[in-house]
Amino acid sequence: MQKSEKERVVAELTERLRTSETLIVADYRGLTNAEIDGLRSKLIEHGARFAVVKNSLTRRAAEAAGADALLALLEGPSAIAFVESDGDPAAVAKALRDAATSTKILAIRGGVLEGVAMSADEVDSLAKLPPADVLRAQLVGAIVSPLTTIVALVAAPLRDLAGLIDARIEQLKEQGDTSEAEAAPAAEAAPVEEAAAAEDAAPAEEAVAEEAAAEAEAEATAEPEAAASAEPETTEETTDTETQEEQE
Repeated sequence: MQKSEKERVVAELTERLRTSETLIVADYRGLTNAEIDGLRSKLIEHGARFAVVKNSLTRRAAEAAGADALLALLEGPSAIAFVESDGDPAAVAKALRDAATSTKILAIRGGVLEGVAMSADEVDSLAKLPPADVLRAQLVGAIVSPLTTIVALVAAPLRDLAGLIDARIEQLKEQGDTSEAEAAPAAEAAPVEEAAAAEDAAPAEEAVAEEAAAEAEAEATAEPEAAASAEPETTEETTDTETQEEQE
């Protein structure tokens, strides 16, 4: 391979390592070209690019990209599955594990997940995870479920309080209707009671007036009698005086 070609390959690998936060390294020795092409097509479906690489060039690319976790995995013939940003790491790991099981040749060495090195066993554990869409649904369910419970706990007292307020409003409305109904007869009865009270007061006033008139009449009658009773005393006194003068 010419130097310019090597530089092109290193530059391409460097770019892939910088853009792929997850990758899986496998030993492909013994696989036929048809098996490699079949595995490559399968991995494309899950958002990964499968490439057979030269370790010497890949080390240079890893050093340039700062992917030091990859260096320990580059021993022997190597093929790398570069998982793209929209790829499914679990599905890629499962496809490689299935290929290793079916061919009895492919051997998974390990990988890098979100910049963290993975062993072969950890790649196998990753392959056992559910697909990304299922995992997202489970994660959302685990997050939303407690929130739904909290909202229910908070909303329940509010609903109860609202129910109590509505019931109290209805009760006050019913009491208001009853008080209005009771106030209407009372308002109608008030003039009647006032008229009855006025009628009862009229005879009482007449009786007081008659009593006052009787007292006035009695007083008027008593004055002449008092005057008449007082006159004889004067006459007697006059007579006595005249008699005394005569005797003298």
